[in-house]
Amino acid sequence: MLKIDVITIFPNIFDNFTNFGVIKEGINKKLCDLNIYNLREFTEDKHKKVDDRPYGGGAGMIFMVQPIDSAVRHIKEKNKLKIKLQKTILLTPGGDKLKQNTLKYLSGMENLILICGRYEGVDERIKELAVDMEISIGDFILTGGEIPAMVLIDGVIRLLEGVVGKKESLINESFENGLLEYPQYTRPESYKGLNVPDVLISGNHGKIKKWREEKSVEITIEKRPDLFDKNH
Repeated sequence: MLKIDVITIFPNIFDNFTNFGVIKEGINKKLCDLNIYNLREFTEDKHKKVDDRPYGGGAGMIFMVQPIDSAVRHIKEKNKLKIKLQKTILLTPGGDKLKQNTLKYLSGMENLILICGRYEGVDERIKELAVDMEISIGDFILTGGEIPAMVLIDGVIRLLEGVVGKKESLINESFENGLLEYPQYTRPESYKGLNVPDVLISGNHGKIKKWREEKSVEITIEKRPDLFDKNH
């Protein structure tokens, strides 16, 4: 079972997250366990303060190192897992961009500890004390790490064996082979003058496979030439 622990100052954001789709499926099948921790419960400040002004001046507030360090240590002591199968991840704009290969790697872990940043960031020392990986979901800024954490959790859980009904669904989708997915069609065969390609209703599986491969290459070159150049 994959155990996912999330550290946040807004735990209620995750209240409905487990009630839908692959997240619910994974939890119900006992393939994963999701725990949400309120960072304020780990601060030594009597007012439950977890942030402070940055040394050297500047706008905004910074998460203090102590509450995050204490939260991570508490979770690790509680889980008592092998270090190699446990990763602590800071969701931050300055992290490595999240890719499908990263999700596949993380799906092989036993425990993921996700730190959701807020405000102007976190005390740099926590990266040395507790963080194994820094991950970003894209070149843009959000108000906090909670939504990126949800993106990562969704992407990882759907890769766990037994969550998605057919393994073929995972094999043939975008990014799995360095290409975007081929076009998909369903009933009716014709709609407002737009028809399903004849090859897909031909029943010739060899021709269908060839058509899909060609379309994947064509679409990737057109829409994501960077992706095609990198992998081919």
